[in-house]
Amino acid sequence: MNKSDKSYTFKFIILVAVFIAAILVSVVLGRYSLSIEDFIKVVWSRVPPVNMEHTWSPAAEKVLFEIRLPRIAAAVLIGAALSMAGVCYQGMFRNPLVSPDILGASTGAGFGAAMAILMGAGYFVISASAFIFGLLAVMLAYTVSRFSKTNETLAMILGGMVISSLFSAGTSFIKLVADTDDQLPAITYWLMGQLSSIKPDDLKFIIIPMAVGMIPLFLVRWRLNLLTIEEETSKSVGINITALRLVVVVCATLLTASAVSVSGMIGWVGLVIPHFCRMIYGYDYRRLIPATAVFGAAFLLAVDDIARLATTAEIPIGILTSFVGAPLFLYLLLTTGGGGRRND
Repeated sequence: MNKSDKSYTFKFIILVAVFIAAILVSVVLGRYSLSIEDFIKVVWSRVPPVNMEHTWSPAAEKVLFEIRLPRIAAAVLIGAALSMAGVCYQGMFRNPLVSPDILGASTGAGFGAAMAILMGAGYFVISASAFIFGLLAVMLAYTVSRFSKTNETLAMILGGMVISSLFSAGTSFIKLVADTDDQLPAITYWLMGQLSSIKPDDLKFIIIPMAVGMIPLFLVRWRLNLLTIEEETSKSVGINITALRLVVVVCATLLTASAVSVSGMIGWVGLVIPHFCRMIYGYDYRRLIPATAVFGAAFLLAVDDIARLATTAEIPIGILTSFVGAPLFLYLLLTTGGGGRRND
């Protein structure tokens, strides 16, 4: 193991330790406080061979398994998903200013959710509609790029902008005709982004598409380095860049659409977190993707804790990520030139 590998391993161990600490803090903090001891006892009591005396209240067990742990798991998955999608899109487009919604997944999901709310659908149908329209938006953007006579990468970005604009207009129209007493507040609140309504069934809904998105990106992460160099050079080593781009688009879209479908619009995570990880862990995607996923999960956990506890009424997490992410991104832009590396 060389010096660079040792440095990365040490930094990654610290990151994992911070992530575990963030989970424990999220477990014990809340309107209903729990101790670490009670947490360990309640979780350990669910292990089949164990038969422990119940020294904790039934309310503690209900809060932990029905509210707090599902919410923590959702924050971890969504933070990791948005961060991974962001860093992969930035590598594919060779642009550190690209975010996970570059191809319209977020705006498409927002339109799908707004339409389902307008139709009076239930929570599951709203999430499913958001997920389907998020995928549809990216499929349309990708189709436009395939038929365009301009550069494929540029055409994909422009196609995403056009599709995003169309879905944004559709969402605005739905808000215009929605009932102002019931439907409009629900649409507006959903678009702000929140984790307060996360249930165990939501985890079952997103776990498969997120796994389908994360696992291939993790397995081909070494090839993603080739997306940052000239296409002719990549082809010379036998890599099908078109197929690799398609894999990145499909997997990153699954991650973005599944995250937005249950949490609403949560911005800046997929834009800011990859920058911090490049500054700390470098540009090698073999190291960058795992670090980005863990960093993003820990970041969203911390922001969600603030959303839950900062005021008596819970703050939509999408508002907080904007408050936190925008100044951080401005700092990175001024100190690194937007590329994740200092100009000194």
